[in-house]
Amino acid sequence: MLRVGELVRHALADVLQRGEVMDPVLEKHVITVPEVRMTPDLKLATAYVMPLGGKDVAKVLKALEANRKQIRMLVVSRLALKSAPDIRFREDESFAEGARIDALLRSPEVSRDLDADGGSEGDDR
Repeated sequence: MLRVGELVRHALADVLQRGEVMDPVLEKHVITVPEVRMTPDLKLATAYVMPLGGKDVAKVLKALEANRKQIRMLVVSRLALKSAPDIRFREDESFAEGARIDALLRSPEVSRDLDADGGSEGDDR
């Protein structure tokens, strides 16, 4: 599943990078594809995508869904698979999650706790 997901991810990123889908919304955005998850039967691929800068996510997702059949055929033409997986698109929320965790780590409470732990370790000599 992981290997096929990575193959689909590379093929999808290549299709989007080369601008092979003629859609005005997709042509205006650079779209990253950080992850593709496959179902165990390899019939469904969930592609997590994010436009560069995180702008117009809803418009980009709508354009990808509107061109899903064409994208599927372009991706499958690059792969040697027994069956063509259906592709669905979802917003990649890992960037937002990373920013949230970073903000938590920079919070005064965590800094205070880290400073308190760091000071006590030096006293154990």
